[in-house]
Amino acid sequence: MSEVWDWSFRKVVEVSASDSPTPGGGSVSALVASLGVAMVAMVGNLTLGKEKYKDVEPEVKEILDKAYGIIGRLEQLVDQDIAEFGNFMKVLKMPKDTDEEKALRQARMQEALKSATDTPLEIASTCLEAVKLAEQLSKIGNKGAISDVGVAAYVAEAALNSALLSVDINLPGIKDADYVARASAERARLVNEALALKEQAVAKVQERLK
Repeated sequence: MSEVWDWSFRKVVEVSASDSPTPGGGSVSALVASLGVAMVAMVGNLTLGKEKYKDVEPEVKEILDKAYGIIGRLEQLVDQDIAEFGNFMKVLKMPKDTDEEKALRQARMQEALKSATDTPLEIASTCLEAVKLAEQLSKIGNKGAISDVGVAAYVAEAALNSALLSVDINLPGIKDADYVARASAERARLVNEALALKEQAVAKVQERLK
């Protein structure tokens, strides 16, 4: 269980607003994303058991299962992001008095930067899965609560883009050109796919609100 997940919401906000470096951008993005996908789950639960939506019940159940899975993964990623920052800070404090120490610190720094980039990329990828669910549910979810599917799409996409800022700050320090190219391509894919799905979800929500 995540320690942060067990905090009161008030404490999450207070610690995030303090001079403590964690929870930082990546973990806050994951926390925000969990609220977005919670809206998917809520509308799914409000759709199940309703005679009007009986035909789509199997699909809604599948969406619900995936939504709860995403929430669980985001909880893990909050802790993972915080741990990555702690590891990065340890590397920064490594001695650099001799050439040998400098070389070891530099090698460890490259490892830490990659690891600290992989985690927000995974957070963003998980956010994309949440946007996908919102797009799917926008077409079949309970019309009386469909606006909250739009909330889910907007929030999850915003969390995806905010998590990727943690990628942007790390990439310039990584010397492995192949890694940087792969990470940059994945970043672009995530942004473009999430934008398209968010727009589709919101358009369907707006259509069903009329």
